[in-house]
Amino acid sequence: MQAAPEHVTQAHAPAPAPAISVAETVAEAEPSVTANAPAVTAAPASVAQSVAAEKPARPKAEARLYGTRTLGQWIRRVVLLALGAVAAAAILVLAARGVTTLPGVPEFLARYPGEYSLPDTAESGFPWWAQWAHFLNIFMMVLIIRSGYQVRTQQKPPAFWTPKRGGKKISINLWLHQSLDILWLVNGLIFAVLLFASGHWMRIVPTSWEVFPNALSALLQYMTLDWPVENGWVNYNSLQQLMYFLVVFIAAPLAAITGVRMSELWPKDAKTLNRIYPVEVARAVHFPTMLFFVLFILIHVFLVFSTGALRNLNHMFGGTDAVNWVGFWLFTAAIAITVAGWYAARPIVLAPVAKLFGQVSSR
Repeated sequence: MQAAPEHVTQAHAPAPAPAISVAETVAEAEPSVTANAPAVTAAPASVAQSVAAEKPARPKAEARLYGTRTLGQWIRRVVLLALGAVAAAAILVLAARGVTTLPGVPEFLARYPGEYSLPDTAESGFPWWAQWAHFLNIFMMVLIIRSGYQVRTQQKPPAFWTPKRGGKKISINLWLHQSLDILWLVNGLIFAVLLFASGHWMRIVPTSWEVFPNALSALLQYMTLDWPVENGWVNYNSLQQLMYFLVVFIAAPLAAITGVRMSELWPKDAKTLNRIYPVEVARAVHFPTMLFFVLFILIHVFLVFSTGALRNLNHMFGGTDAVNWVGFWLFTAAIAITVAGWYAARPIVLAPVAKLFGQVSSR
């Protein structure tokens, strides 16, 4: 057999297919995939947007305020004040110890040890009525300070009280404050009468001009931390005596006089009296007097516990000079009653009592 002619072979042979690279194939396939991709992903995105539109984001909860500050701000403030107080105390101690090295100061301290002898008729100890007056004074002073602070800072009282005989409507906190003031004054008057009737007034009323240099000596000893000897069962040191005299016979009457001026008991139509004693003067004096009581209580309690707690507590709560735990447990009971009174001084408890003397309303 003869081979086919060359031109016949070329005419009938199939044409070779053009070579297509893998890269070109992928490049052609990618546009179609990319074009269809948004259609696939668009649906979930639209669903997420609609869900977000239906469910708005929660606003951040605001920090709770205690008065005008948050808890964290109060903690920082207290810490800074404590550090400042410690630094100031350290400076005072160093300064006082430096004063004791000055010429003439040691001789002054030797001549005036911090107390002077009381008259021979002065009795030692603390009678039962002094112990009860002390407890009632603690209880009422704490609630008076609390209610007074509420009256000064609370913009919207929880309830109001109106006298039965008519008169100005006042907040229930102000009613509590004024009612406690009256009871506190009654307790103070009874204490003062028994104080002078029994002769115990010599314990807190200075009977010698030596009280002043001895008070200065006692103050210097306190500041150097070389404290004067405590013997409160027999005789207070002169600084204590002056402070107790100031509290009982000056600060307490001053608080009463300024409180009455701002209360409804004061005659509003007495023009001459109101001009002589303006209410603005009473307001300017009443609040600083309360701050004085707060400062006195803090220092008093600190010294009671730092100069022989068991013995000092026995003096005013146990009526004895012994060193045992009787006075401490009586003091603990007094504090528990005071704390209970603090938490009971709420409208739900106060309203039934206030209704006995007037009308209570929510506004």
